[in-house]
Amino acid sequence: MGVPAVAAAVYAHPDDPHVACGGTLALWAHNGCAVHVVICAQGEKGTADPGCDAAELARLRAQEAREASGRIGVATQYLIGVPDGELDEASLRAELVGWIRRVRPDVLICPDPTAVFFGSRYYNHRDHRVVGWAALDAAVPAAASPGYFPELGPAHAVAWLLLTGTLEPDAWVDIGSTLEVKVEAVGCHGTQLPGGLEQADGLVRDRARQAGKRAGVEYAEEFRWLVGPGGL
Repeated sequence: MGVPAVAAAVYAHPDDPHVACGGTLALWAHNGCAVHVVICAQGEKGTADPGCDAAELARLRAQEAREASGRIGVATQYLIGVPDGELDEASLRAELVGWIRRVRPDVLICPDPTAVFFGSRYYNHRDHRVVGWAALDAAVPAAASPGYFPELGPAHAVAWLLLTGTLEPDAWVDIGSTLEVKVEAVGCHGTQLPGGLEQADGLVRDRARQAGKRAGVEYAEEFRWLVGPGGL
């Protein structure tokens, strides 16, 4: 898998892009790719503390996201700011079509919305699923077809898409050279990781090692790969 000229990542919560694909984004940015990130939800409900101030948590999480993306080398980051749990696929799709047409990525990365049940202990967050479907539908066919949302600018056809958090991985990126950068980026999300950088290191390294075993390298990130209309 080569390095694209322009890449876009679309995720629900402030920590999601860095946890899901921070190593890949850092690798691409280091090699000259213009990396753009959109975060759809505020993250204000990402706490088990009933006394937490939601507005303050949203502010802190936005700051954490900026710091994390700065470590990775993200060119631009856009926070839509919808409250957690209130993402609407139809309105989000239109927002993402406009964004895709502005940044004009070669590759779009987003959650795999078809991955719902992970064993018996976890099933995928609604916000992740909504964002995944909205991003896919925005890229294909909407952003690529001038008939959809003509007021949002010239059509743009994404060449390929990578889905994270998938149950059907078929593409891997070796992140051995950017693993430490990803650890630092994930470690910026202190509201979600009370153990700080040490907890981030354990989380990132363990997941990357598991994906690396399947890829035949030490550390990797894994994806489900799809060909977009620009890659046909």
